[in-house]
Amino acid sequence: MNKVILVGNLTRDPETSVTASGINMCKFGIAVNRTYASQDGEKAVDFFNCTAWRALGENCGKFLTKGSKVAISGRVETFKYEKDGIQHNGTTIVCDDVEFLTPRSQQPGYVEGASMAMPSGTAPVAKKPSSDLTPLEDDGLPF
Repeated sequence: MNKVILVGNLTRDPETSVTASGINMCKFGIAVNRTYASQDGEKAVDFFNCTAWRALGENCGKFLTKGSKVAISGRVETFKYEKDGIQHNGTTIVCDDVEFLTPRSQQPGYVEGASMAMPSGTAPVAKKPSSDLTPLEDDGLPF
């Protein structure tokens, strides 16, 4: 199983692009604090490159900025590339899910009272009255 869950802060603004076949892609880096400190008292930090695709990538590009706190889940992918005639190995986290953890009021450019557009492909969920529910007696509950 190849599953990764990380919580960290963006190290740079996201870079969005569209592939030749028209698929949205967003690349960003996150810094994740380790749970322990070194002997001199400094906390160690790990850095990860992340890639989000399609609607998720589009939303990451729109709503994330450097410093934003996120929780991501996805998988580790390794790849090879050549630079200056030298073969290199790379690693990225391909995001299946990205949760935006920084409150909107703490995001740069936030204006009090301004409405934020819903991400594409989403619609507000309307709650309908639940008149078809039957009352339940507490006496029959096991707890």
